[in-house]
Amino acid sequence: MLDFDKYIIDAEPEKSEKAEAWQAAMGLQAVDGLQTSDYLRETAVKHIEGDITIDEVKALIDGYYRARPIRDSQSAGTEEADKVAANIVRLLNERAFTYSVTGLVAIHRRLFDGIFPFAGQIRDYNITKREWVLRGDTVLYVDAADLSKAIAYDLEQEKNFSYRGVTQDEVVAHIAKFVADLWQIHPFVEGNTRTTAVFTIKYLRSIGFDVDNAPFAQYAWFFRNALVRANYRNVRKGIAPDLSFLTLFFRNVLLGERNALKNRAMLVEPPQGWE
Repeated sequence: MLDFDKYIIDAEPEKSEKAEAWQAAMGLQAVDGLQTSDYLRETAVKHIEGDITIDEVKALIDGYYRARPIRDSQSAGTEEADKVAANIVRLLNERAFTYSVTGLVAIHRRLFDGIFPFAGQIRDYNITKREWVLRGDTVLYVDAADLSKAIAYDLEQEKNFSYRGVTQDEVVAHIAKFVADLWQIHPFVEGNTRTTAVFTIKYLRSIGFDVDNAPFAQYAWFFRNALVRANYRNVRKGIAPDLSFLTLFFRNVLLGERNALKNRAMLVEPPQGWE
């Protein structure tokens, strides 16, 4: 198991930055129930140590899977996780960032090119997603006909927001709401949460926030479930959108707090005796 903390805490800045990116990149695969391979972790160490470039990482991963034909869905999932993780590292280590609809779509394309046939394409049909935290129900996502307009609207609203004179609590609550709204659009067929996470990290850094990658790495599944609960409404069952879980997550990300993040606490209509 790769000890990221060894590099993040004790290594020189360049190695620490790479380790933080790898930690987040690998951990984020959990939003879709995926895990990276031991081979990727071994290759990541070489990159952190400066023995190979990120381009060489990608070439090694591509070669590794060309030599191992996929035989089952688990193998396919691991290949996806490895390739997307390497792509996330590349993006997180780049300083460039484009805050626009085009920029969001470009992140999706760069994360999933060669993995999904629809990489970098806004969906043209409506979707649903059965969610564990909703006991099989789905969030209502934006209609396919309105996706680009919805993204542009949310980005414009955020661009016009003034952080001047706003308390820390208000800042975190605002960011949680912005990210929840952006995620609820769900402009892509697959890969929305990982795309949202990378876009969020890069955006927050671009406007001066010190972003802790560790919560994205360690609590990726919580991040996804918190986004779901922030956008789920069921009037018949008396369930309203609840932003509190996502706000706790971003307090850890932005303020360095260590709030307990428990998926069980978010489950709607938990069975009797559930704790």
